This record gives sequence, C-alpha cells and structure tokens, in this order.
Amino acid sequence: MTAALFALVQTQPQLFAPLLGQTGLFAAAGLFGCVALSILLGWRANAGLALRQAMSWVAIALTLVIAYTYRQDLMGAVPLPDTQQFTTPAVQTQHGVVSLGGSGNGHFYADAKVDGTHVRFLVDTGASHVALTPFDAQRLGFDLDELNYRLQYQTANGVAYAAPITLDEISVGSITVHRVRASVSQAGLSQSLLGMSFLGKLNAVELSGDRLILRE
Repeated sequence: MTAALFALVQTQPQLFAPLLGQTGLFAAAGLFGCVALSILLGWRANAGLALRQAMSWVAIALTLVIAYTYRQDLMGAVPLPDTQQFTTPAVQTQHGVVSLGGSGNGHFYADAKVDGTHVRFLVDTGASHVALTPFDAQRLGFDLDELNYRLQYQTANGVAYAAPITLDEISVGSITVHRVRASVSQAGLSQSLLGMSFLGKLNAVELSGDRLILRE
C-alpha cells in the first residue's frame, strides 16, 4: 500500500496540490494526526500491525481530502435534472396580454385555469384543438368510462383515439376564452395541449425572442 500511495503522488501530483493551500494544510494536519495516533496506539503490541493500520488511515484520509477538495468537479459530473422541463413564468404585461417563457427546447408552457381547475398545457399551434390527458380530464370531473372515444388521430405510434368535449372556460392570466372545443385522449398523451381552439380565438400569438406573446 505504501508503494501504491507514493506511486500515485508521483504520477498524479495535481491531485495533491490542494493539500498545499490553507484548507489543505489543515486537512493534512488532521491526516498526519490520525497516522501518529494509530502508530502510538499499536506500536507496543505489534509494530508491523501498527504500520499497516497507519497506512490504512493514510489511504482513507487522502481519499476524503481529495474528494472534498474536488467536490465541485464531482458535482459537475453528476447529471442534472433536464433543464428543458423548467420554464420561466408567465408575465402579465397588461390586461389581455400574457408573455410565456420558453423551456429552452423551443417549447412553451402555459399554466391555465380550466373551469376553475389548474392545468398545465404545452402550447401547440399544430393541434387543431385543446387536448387533455386522461389524468387532467379526471381532475376536471370527467368520467373516462362515460366518454365516447370516436375521434381518430394518426400519430407516430399508430392510430390514437380521443373523446370530444367542450370546456366552459380556459383562462391564461387575464385572457379568458369561453366554450372551447377540446378532447380527452384515451391513451398516449403525456401532456395536455393548448391548441388552436383556444389560440385561434386570440387576436395574436407572437414569438418575441425567447417568449411567446398571447394577445386577447
């Protein structure tokens, strides 16, 4: 073990450079204190055993010191949550005008109230109408077993089915649209979509930099 430690110091000196700093000197003092204590406690009984214990303390302490010193680098190596899931909040610039922040991947999300219940939508100008996931539809009080899934959609995974419904009111900030045509997906939709049955009733939907502007 001694030879291995010396070899590591010689071949990777940059790993031990932080030990020369102020924090490193304090850590090194603790390291050598542990080694000295181990030797003193075990020397009388067995000199060889004491030396082996001391070197074990060295290896453990060096590992801890290096890990602490390079903790920022190690944290940087840990995968972070997908930042595309985080969006800047909607900004109410004036009555009837709402600015939506982007998610970093070209998508925009809107936190809306649908008949008084909060629903998070992915804004989708390619969707002909508002589409709800089964989970969001249940939250709004729809009985999934009573719906008629007669609408067919062609998706990348094949044909999907949805049930037509009408929502009394959808509000995004100060913008409110009444009697909105919508559907409830039977399966396959992971995010409710704010489609053209809502967006098409606005005066304008404008892309401005990294924000989407909705004008009533």
